[in-house]
Amino acid sequence: MQRRYPIGAEPHRDGVSFRVWAPDRRRVEVLIDGKSGFELERDAHGYFAGTAACARTGDIYRFRLDDSDVCPDPASRFQPDGPHGASQIVDPKDHAWGDGEWGGIPPGRRVVYEMHIGTFTKEGTFAAAIDELPRLAAIGVTLVELLPVSDFVGQFGWGYDCVNLWAPTRLYGIPADFRRFVDAAHRVGIGVVLDVVYNHLGPDGNYLTQFAKDYFTEKHRTDWGAAINFDGDRCLAVREFFVENAAYWVDEFRLDGLRFDATQSIHDDSATHVLALMTQRARSVAGSRPLFLVAENERQEARLARSPSEGGYGMDALWNDDFHHSARVALTGRNEAYYSDTLGAPQEFVSALRWGYLFQGQRYTWQNGRRGYPAMDLGAGSFVSFLENHDQIANSGAGARLVELTSPGKLRALTAVLLLGPATPMLFQGQEFASTRPFLYFADHRPDLAKAVRKGRAEFLRQFPSLASDAIQEGLADPQSRDTFERCKLDPGEVEKGAAWVALHTDLLALRGKDGAFAAQRSDRLAGAVLGPEAFVIRFFSDHGDRLLLVNLGVQLTLPHVPEPLLASPTREAWTVLWSSDDPRYHGAGVAPIEGDWGWRLPGHAAVVLG
Repeated sequence: MQRRYPIGAEPHRDGVSFRVWAPDRRRVEVLIDGKSGFELERDAHGYFAGTAACARTGDIYRFRLDDSDVCPDPASRFQPDGPHGASQIVDPKDHAWGDGEWGGIPPGRRVVYEMHIGTFTKEGTFAAAIDELPRLAAIGVTLVELLPVSDFVGQFGWGYDCVNLWAPTRLYGIPADFRRFVDAAHRVGIGVVLDVVYNHLGPDGNYLTQFAKDYFTEKHRTDWGAAINFDGDRCLAVREFFVENAAYWVDEFRLDGLRFDATQSIHDDSATHVLALMTQRARSVAGSRPLFLVAENERQEARLARSPSEGGYGMDALWNDDFHHSARVALTGRNEAYYSDTLGAPQEFVSALRWGYLFQGQRYTWQNGRRGYPAMDLGAGSFVSFLENHDQIANSGAGARLVELTSPGKLRALTAVLLLGPATPMLFQGQEFASTRPFLYFADHRPDLAKAVRKGRAEFLRQFPSLASDAIQEGLADPQSRDTFERCKLDPGEVEKGAAWVALHTDLLALRGKDGAFAAQRSDRLAGAVLGPEAFVIRFFSDHGDRLLLVNLGVQLTLPHVPEPLLASPTREAWTVLWSSDDPRYHGAGVAPIEGDWGWRLPGHAAVVLG
């Protein structure tokens, strides 16, 4: 019987095919609720397999190991009662796709929107999120990037403690609901990217070691303990488990990409890194449909985004924390802890827009060593830039959004830099309407784990001097509290109140998509210069007409003369204002002339596009 994937339960015309890797066991039996047990046959590699003619889609089952331990399927496609419960047989054909000839999102149209399904709507489900997709499409979002949806223990969480990597969590709906969400996104022109966690598994509900101790190794260590065994004894089946999982999401849920979490903690000394295999396999099942494969990598290892022919892993992009750090310092004036090596200075933005990472091997004081690797060969699309994301908002202690930590003018100006810059931009949910709802760390664990998580979270935040005092520490939100989770849910009433911010994002993304200078997204076709203590200019060179992006994050700046050729008009005539963050449409102070007999006048806390 032909299988789609090497492990798990797969319905077929003649029943259900089961296959599981359990080399540490002598006997594996499938226990199907309401039906007699079915023993699987072992092969020479430690796989147990067989087809149960009596099994059907929807049946609940477990594995009995060596006539004693009863466990869920490590490759379960759904856990109706959570990770500690039984598994359920799911047919991938349980949804009739209606997205027609969906062709995916090409590189030049990527605008990412990070979303946590559990807090994106009041209901916190895939079904409820569907209703919001047309609103995102109207703004200009083309990719939604979901925080992990693989199942985890508890009633709420970020999803990074997932343990059932093949099963969408029951908290957000059934697998068919996830497929309906992806289908609905495609119908409004939005692709779906899934955040996947292959660097560790959660501390509760992980049954892998019941089947094989070799899923993990002491050869490498991570922040979460023993590493996943990608390069040790009996690693081939482990590699297969994770590589096929990456393909599974792209194939059976028609996803448009994957975001690989904390790849610096995926250790593999093999000749071919497992991340490269995941990339290859995911692309193979996608066929001609373009995928967006992006990595989070704290060490800023540029090779992840290089092609295999160049010794890389073949991914499309890397998260750019350097841009975020400069932006946050510029907006808040605080450069403590891991922000301490950036000043939010104009030159940092000029360099980030041109070269991506700011640190490409230079000394980094905060880590007392060198940070990053040479990356000047990478194109602008190889970097995902953002002003906010789930981690960085939560790391503010109170989970405060930037709109509450800076002036509206500054935030509008740097939003223009983000959305018009050549890198792939990413917004965090609610950012488009200036949500004031916090995003805090929350996780529902059993009491002993909850205590450890609460303590660990507080200790992590102590690296920020402003969050280290006993008074602040005592006031930190409890990750275990249901209230902490509920407070993070977006308020739909804020969408209308934030209409000016919605207009700002919509207009900027339209400019990005339609104006040839910005649409090119070519970092090699731009140049920048510092104009003042908090002011800079970026010139976008284009055959369709050059554009200037003037940004001033300080007080109004008047320059009687500017010996800077980037400001020179190709026609020697004055530039025309094409867009301004000071437009009253965005609750700005009003648009004034920029160039005149007085020279140049750059409004404070503003950005202006000239053409």
